[in-house]
Amino acid sequence: MVMLGKGLSSALNARVVGSGTETLILGHGYGGDQSVWDKVLPDLAQRFRVVVFDWNFAGSIKDANQFDMGKYSSYGAFADDLIALMDEMHLKSSIFVGHSMSGMIGCIASVRRPELFQRLIFIGASPRYINLDGYEGGFSKSDVEQILANIESNYHTWASHFATLGVDPNDPDSVEKFTKCLHRMRPEVAFSVAKIVFLSDERDILDEVTVPCTIIQTLNDFAVPGSVAHYMNKKIRGKSTVEFLDVNGHFPQLTAHNQLLEVLGRVLGI
Repeated sequence: MVMLGKGLSSALNARVVGSGTETLILGHGYGGDQSVWDKVLPDLAQRFRVVVFDWNFAGSIKDANQFDMGKYSSYGAFADDLIALMDEMHLKSSIFVGHSMSGMIGCIASVRRPELFQRLIFIGASPRYINLDGYEGGFSKSDVEQILANIESNYHTWASHFATLGVDPNDPDSVEKFTKCLHRMRPEVAFSVAKIVFLSDERDILDEVTVPCTIIQTLNDFAVPGSVAHYMNKKIRGKSTVEFLDVNGHFPQLTAHNQLLEVLGRVLGI
């Protein structure tokens, strides 16, 4: 394992594990940090040079002032950070695995700098969470308004409830792990990022994505209905495929890591 000690890579707690010829970058989603990849990292590091890091909203970030709520008002600012991190680490033609919100961040980054990406792999990603006529995002507008009100009024109570919805409750250790990640976030940052996630609409960016994509979706995900995976598959301009995992929850890397590794192995030819 290589710890990186300067610039953005240091600020985002970036690490390099493994020494393969190809680079795999793992981007976590809302409420998490790089520890959500702990179960799959050892296997992936046997074949790839794996980069893990924390987005600057994560509770594991030492400098809480890194998160500027004025600057980070959309996924675009995070895409800029991903590009800057890859430039700093001299990464090109990499495979980016984006869980949840990181999926759309990877899409935007790949449109801005396609040469940086060999492939995008999405796990539980969604371009829009609010339903529209002809589009099932999974939530009504009033659902999202209630979620945001609960986060703003009593974040830690909401976080404990959210963890039981997002992670398969049949895996209490993983529920506890994600709960701790959520509780480490600053409530005002958690609210700001939640607004970005739940109010986003990145459907148009899919038409601009040209790098090959793999969409991985669990069959029972409270946050992302299966129809979203099919929608993304149709809208992405480049070659894309869908892989469904017959498991519950939004975090297969925590609760079904062997099944996820099997799919990743098939997709990546390992």
